[in-house]
Amino acid sequence: MALRIVASRPDPAIVTLPWSTPLEEWTDDHVVPLPRGLSRHIVRIVRLGQRTYAVKETQEDIAFREYRLLRNLQREGMPTVVPQGVVTGRTDAAGEDLNAALLTEHLQFSLPYRSLFSHGMTADNLPSLVDAIVVLLVRLHLAGFYWGDVSLSNVLFRRSAGEFAAYLVDAETGEHHDTVSDRMREHDITVGTENIFAELMDLQASGAVGTDLDALAIIARLREQYENLWHELTRTEEFNSEEMWRIEERIERLNQLGFDVDELDIITDFDGDRIRIQPKVVELGHHRRELQALTGMTVEDNQARRLLNDLASFIAHHDLGREDRHLVANKWLTEIYEPIMAMIPSEARGKLEPAEVFHEILVHRWYLSEQAGEEVGILDTARSYIDTVLTSKPDEAITADDDVSPG
Repeated sequence: MALRIVASRPDPAIVTLPWSTPLEEWTDDHVVPLPRGLSRHIVRIVRLGQRTYAVKETQEDIAFREYRLLRNLQREGMPTVVPQGVVTGRTDAAGEDLNAALLTEHLQFSLPYRSLFSHGMTADNLPSLVDAIVVLLVRLHLAGFYWGDVSLSNVLFRRSAGEFAAYLVDAETGEHHDTVSDRMREHDITVGTENIFAELMDLQASGAVGTDLDALAIIARLREQYENLWHELTRTEEFNSEEMWRIEERIERLNQLGFDVDELDIITDFDGDRIRIQPKVVELGHHRRELQALTGMTVEDNQARRLLNDLASFIAHHDLGREDRHLVANKWLTEIYEPIMAMIPSEARGKLEPAEVFHEILVHRWYLSEQAGEEVGILDTARSYIDTVLTSKPDEAITADDDVSPG
């Protein structure tokens, strides 16, 4: 059988990979030593030129099904890894059939949960991981996606202004529907609590987290946070016609959570005395879209919130409240953000995403100002942070300057 590659974003270099060799036998000539999560399948990370891919061996029908599910989720703006293609028709040197392979693009500055603990994370950060999975699960359910195997292992995490953003990695057990029933949602939550409890016990047994870890409290938080967020995003609210301000209040509350209301269902009774409202379409990314419109930057939503707050401080400090906001944002970008990013030495640019570096500089500024008893300038803070903190951090990304063989 001839080798066949079905790809959504064709990369000619994919053909050069050793497809006639079982994935577990691929060598360092092709494999990049990046951390990867636990998987029921054999997975390898490879780099071709400037692009990095995760390659997973699986059955052909499963590979194509997952590929299409991920593509559909990508079209809907869901946080998932980007599917690159499926390779079939593989045979070894003896002519024996090999499993098909699913390729996804490696998500820059992302780590599996186990690697986060080797990068300085402690049990105190676990609630943030759970909150990130909750947001991901709610978004998937709102989009009609039933996950079927919620777990820490099936997610990659990116730092987001001290918190985390979760990205779906494994969609093999998923199903796409018009809507996800309450029974399906409950099953996902139950499976998630069971899987995550087992993963936390495993972390504790390995010594990655302390013996004081309260795994039951962590999974209880998952269920509670899910119910709270789902309720806030979907519940019907009823009030009288003299309380129309509650519509704006509901929208503002959702904006504070980072969601935009794309469609709102408003129903009045026969006399128009009672009003019922229910969000029909909500979309995460309120702050990210606002920052992108002002500066062109694309970052995680919590990072965007942090940068927008600093922009607001910049406006207040320079009394620019009456100026055009786009012009002021450009002034902040060229006078504050870009000069700080230019200060980072090339060998440290794979440590953290630029927006995360800026967030950490703002935190560092608070500590320095506390010690000094007065506000320390942002550029002086940046120099201090880069010299004393950033350069000692482990790399969390493969950059174009890394000396890795493209294969």
